Amino acid sequence: MSIHPGIVYIVDDDEAFRDSVAWLLQTNGYQARLFPDAESLLKEIKPGTGGPPRCIVLDVRMPTMSGPEAQEALKAREIDVPVIFVTAHADVPIAVNAIKRGAFDFLEKPFAESDLLKRIEEALSFASETAAQQTHVATIQTRLTSLSEREKQVLDAVVTGKMNKTIAYDLDISIKTVEAHRARVMEKMEANSLAHLIRMVALTGG
Repeated sequence: MSIHPGIVYIVDDDEAFRDSVAWLLQTNGYQARLFPDAESLLKEIKPGTGGPPRCIVLDVRMPTMSGPEAQEALKAREIDVPVIFVTAHADVPIAVNAIKRGAFDFLEKPFAESDLLKRIEEALSFASETAAQQTHVATIQTRLTSLSEREKQVLDAVVTGKMNKTIAYDLDISIKTVEAHRARVMEKMEANSLAHLIRMVALTGG
């Protein structure tokens, strides 16, 4: 049995369902953590990009806090973990709406074990990619903070497509000074081309 890097949180008020899913996951090499309700999950799960990838298998209907309510609580706490909803036939519209609000996927009970495993594998892969992207963006933001005020002005102008001559005129500095600032921006940002620089700035929302 291969061990999969990842943690799966199973949240369902049906103990038999929790245990059966946990057994399925553990026999396929996944770590499983069980919760009888959403409140218990929210007490334990924390935000953060460190550690193994995580996903949540979450029942739509539970006696106290519903699955969609738990989803909103996770979002409010900035806990960005893929959620797979499990739902009875009558709850499919609720699950579809949850997808629109950011859930990863949903499965209608009863479902094949292979379908659940496939969704979980996809969710954990998505979580890994998201974490890598977040780390990359954080690195870019750190580089941006290393720029001087003038270098930031030059960067802002460069990524909008302005030529050195125009930048020099706008900032009332010489073209040689613009070229020097531009070279330092490329060095500090570790950009190997103008296109690379523009892509990095775009990732940060700039």
